[in-house]
Amino acid sequence: MKYGRFLYNGEIKHGMVDGDRVIELLGTYLDEPAVPTDRVYRLEDVKWLAPVEPKQVIAIGLNYVDHAKEQNKPLPKEPMMFMVSPSAIIGPGESIRLAKPTHRIDYEAELAVVIGKKAHRVTEAEALDVVFGYTVAIDVSDRDLQARDGQYTRAKSYPTYKPIGPFVATDVNPRNLSIKLTQNGVTKQDGHTSDMVHSVEKIIAAVTEVMTLEPGDVILTGTPAGVGPLHPGDDVAATIEGIGTLQVTVL
Repeated sequence: MKYGRFLYNGEIKHGMVDGDRVIELLGTYLDEPAVPTDRVYRLEDVKWLAPVEPKQVIAIGLNYVDHAKEQNKPLPKEPMMFMVSPSAIIGPGESIRLAKPTHRIDYEAELAVVIGKKAHRVTEAEALDVVFGYTVAIDVSDRDLQARDGQYTRAKSYPTYKPIGPFVATDVNPRNLSIKLTQNGVTKQDGHTSDMVHSVEKIIAAVTEVMTLEPGDVILTGTPAGVGPLHPGDDVAATIEGIGTLQVTVL
């Protein structure tokens, strides 16, 4: 099943995707249980928004072998986590605004985990039980600031630097998903989640050992090889098997 947030007649609603239509929910899809209404819309008649408004966004660095190689970095022995501002999030069809256009600013397609239950000190065996589902993310990274700061938070937290969406899928296997990114129609990243250094389960266990996650919080799980610079005017699309395509432009 796929869920999302959408705008219709100026109102923000939550819905469940059913083929070429969306069924409005009473409340949010994170409610237990999610309650469908009798209000149904065509997919093309609604504007999809970022599927969640997280209080916390945690990202994992260097989590694909080939990406670590292209960055000339050693593989982390445990998930390398850092915080990103939730104010950086935008939804599908919106625009990345390059805050410092003279800097090297890269795209990174990522599988994002959406938390569905309050989680603290979760074991790897329990980890998938606290997951609501998965969505697509494009992690935008200012490499000049990363090098200058020696850490990642500022480089990745400017407004619009975390597009996510369009849907949250609940019935996909995070270990077995293709992940691709195109820039102006040209394939730049073509990877697979089976190549992760640390699994989703291990990532969740590591993050919740440190902090408490709440429903709607998001974990970005790293990017495969092929990252490269963004330019004004670019059309960028990240696609993850079974979830969908997240398309944005660059200003």
